[in-house]
Amino acid sequence: MPNNLITAYKLLMMLIETLKLLFERDLNKLTQEIELYRNESNIWMTSKDISNSAGNLCLHLMGNLNTYIGATIGGTSYIRNRELEFSLKNITGKDLLASIAETKKVVDQSLDKITEAQLNAEYPLLVFKEKTSTMFFLVHLTTHLSYHLGQINYHRRLFDF
Repeated sequence: MPNNLITAYKLLMMLIETLKLLFERDLNKLTQEIELYRNESNIWMTSKDISNSAGNLCLHLMGNLNTYIGATIGGTSYIRNRELEFSLKNITGKDLLASIAETKKVVDQSLDKITEAQLNAEYPLLVFKEKTSTMFFLVHLTTHLSYHLGQINYHRRLFDF
């Protein structure tokens, strides 16, 4: 294998490891955020200006990762019901934490299976207006998780006092 191909391969493998670390870090942080609520019912609070509860954002993130990484890349049998991610209420903190733990495993196992060809290929689902590579979409998923994690952190500090 020529040096430039070896270098490209190494960079892609580094990207996969970096993505795994970022997903693990932020899913661990999501676990901590849910655990930090002193009053479990506050996880589900909303107001006229904040329509998504931390619980619903958590469900949304689990649906998102299980769909776009678990089912699409990892081949799990997960079937998403996005509407329920925002309409379900009062799921226990224990159940949310179990869902996060299971999703963390699914993400890690799915990313272990991904190949160089898959990373460079077009992502199998059309999610945005235009097609993207799998590599681009996986990076997007890390930023999507981080974005909602920040919202959950703010929600906790706003509603759980």
